[in-house]
Amino acid sequence: MTVPLRPPPTSPTPTDALRVAINTEHNLALAAYDDLLAWSSSHIASFWSQVWDFAHPVIGTKPNHGFVDASALPGSNPAWFTGATLNWAENILRYRTDTTALIEAVEPLPGLAPASPRTISYGDLYLQVADVVSALLTIPLLPGDRIASYSSNCIENLVALLATTALGGIWVGAAADFGPEGVLERFEQVQPKVIFAVESVIYNGKVHNHIPKLSQLLQGLRDKSLSPAKVIVIQSHENSHKLESSWTSWTDFRALGKQQCLGQTEDGEIRWHRASFDWPLWILFSSGTTGWPIVHRAGGMLLQSKKELVICADIKPGDVFFYYTTTGWMMYNFLVAGLQIGCTLFLYDGSPLKDPSLLWRWVDQYKINQFGTSAKYLDQLSRVYKPREHHSLSSLRAIYSTGSPLSPALFDYVYEHIHPDVLLGSITGGTDICSLFAGMNTSLPVYRGEIQCRMLGMAVDAYSPSGHPVPRGTAGELVCTRPFPCQPLGFWPLPGYGAEKDVKNAQERYQKSYFDMFKGIWNHGDHVIITESREGNGGGVIMLGRSDGVLNPGGVRFGTAELYEVIEMRFSESTAPKPDQVIADCIAVGQSILDGTDERVILFVKLLDGFVLSDELEQHIRAEIRARRSARHVPAKIIQVQDIPHTLNGKRVEVPIKRIINGAAISEINQSTLKNPECLVAYQLLGEQLRADIK
Repeated sequence: MTVPLRPPPTSPTPTDALRVAINTEHNLALAAYDDLLAWSSSHIASFWSQVWDFAHPVIGTKPNHGFVDASALPGSNPAWFTGATLNWAENILRYRTDTTALIEAVEPLPGLAPASPRTISYGDLYLQVADVVSALLTIPLLPGDRIASYSSNCIENLVALLATTALGGIWVGAAADFGPEGVLERFEQVQPKVIFAVESVIYNGKVHNHIPKLSQLLQGLRDKSLSPAKVIVIQSHENSHKLESSWTSWTDFRALGKQQCLGQTEDGEIRWHRASFDWPLWILFSSGTTGWPIVHRAGGMLLQSKKELVICADIKPGDVFFYYTTTGWMMYNFLVAGLQIGCTLFLYDGSPLKDPSLLWRWVDQYKINQFGTSAKYLDQLSRVYKPREHHSLSSLRAIYSTGSPLSPALFDYVYEHIHPDVLLGSITGGTDICSLFAGMNTSLPVYRGEIQCRMLGMAVDAYSPSGHPVPRGTAGELVCTRPFPCQPLGFWPLPGYGAEKDVKNAQERYQKSYFDMFKGIWNHGDHVIITESREGNGGGVIMLGRSDGVLNPGGVRFGTAELYEVIEMRFSESTAPKPDQVIADCIAVGQSILDGTDERVILFVKLLDGFVLSDELEQHIRAEIRARRSARHVPAKIIQVQDIPHTLNGKRVEVPIKRIINGAAISEINQSTLKNPECLVAYQLLGEQLRADIK
């Protein structure tokens, strides 16, 4: 039997306390995690009602019944807690003490003394949010309006998020490192009334002026007659640039709110917009910078984060919680939810590896307890640094890893070279649900190469292509068979927020994205193995990678469509082709590298007859992708091919090509659906060359 790297604890955990509470209320005898998991995923209404009341109860009104239609399938997307009213930000800001809420650190600049981190208490955070609430009301901001951010991970960005959601606005975030054209593609879909942006960012030892990117974005919105009513610029670094006359500085905007004081009652309470459990909270985008806008419900985000952070992770008031993330990744939303516990969030914007010791010095200096990162970071760190040799790290209790599967070797690295007793929580979920299907739990052991468990209240299973559960230990598709509260409301626009045809198109695309393969059952697109239950864990989860064509280099997921759009816009053939418009077709896939811990993007291009892929053309393609998307989107290899495989109805077949270049035999591919199966032989030969290239 496999020996765990970290055994289960001997003292009770919040998960144990929840199990005892459920046993008492429902006259049950649930004895271990696997019992609780089975009950929570089959009695979903009772379980989520218990989460509402557990530890610090949700602030709001809870109905006496009608928590959810437990007989419904996820595909029907049933309403949750009908009749409930709550406000997400009110719950996140439940603490108003002198305890430090936020620590904001930036990357040190060469030759200069490191800047002292900025800090803010819970009490001061509340006052800042109240000021911005009042300022937003002068615009005015109405419930359901979209407020967008093109910012770094700073205190002001978080204040703006809380103020927006306090008023019932819908938040839309884009990281400062995104290219302006990619951000334009996001914002034109949701039409924000207000945009918050930073003036500059620090990364890789340099200060980068953000104003040109912001100006380009705003010009793009003007060209589409979608200019926001207000642009607020956060000036956070020295050598401030002069702002456009139509823009407002963060300082002036907050001062306006303090003067008007529209957002507070006479006793100083923010005028919270309490709405339904299913009120739209924020919009996240699938597939990186573009893709479908996913709308998440306020109550679902609140209950799910409470379960994950309070019950499963056992994050405590006073803990220091860090996650290395940009504002455009769902892990930012995951981190922000920690404020509901009363812990201190450590915000960092900058390179994590220019100085490999930096983050670990901060762990010791600021007593960080919860350290979140990506599998890619741990892999890169393992090649250059052994933190345990240089730092105490005695405060660490948990390290979380996501973005891509964490290899067994990296489990060894963490326990040998970072901390021997830490809870290593490999976690998986995604932008689609803005939370987790499988992840960490302090009551369970950690096994090498496995995610600890399926999360409570989530009826997660592994299905065969025919739609049946596969035996434990067998690979299958990750599915969720029962409704769950963090299931998104849908794709934007929702009913009431757009033209009827656009709403219908979004609803159809939503159904097709998650429920096309197994009717009514959520299909997440991950290939997984659920192991046999050990020590009552209900079975761990081994991630085998994406089962669709989503690309995931360095833990940054994006869709192939993002690359295709650039190619079609700038390089595809036309009736009178310009010198660079010679690409007839293309296909992008991910090749597994570093023993499966990462992947690199391979872009295959078919050129017009008589043309060859020159170095000049290849560099032009890379430059355009970098400019119109981001540096993360640039393919590792661009290879000319004679043909691109398509299905009989003309669809590119990415998954078979991905399988072939990663070593699958052509005989394993269903060729009956292909229009040109003869071209697969060339990809088999290219796959052999590509695999030899990385050895």
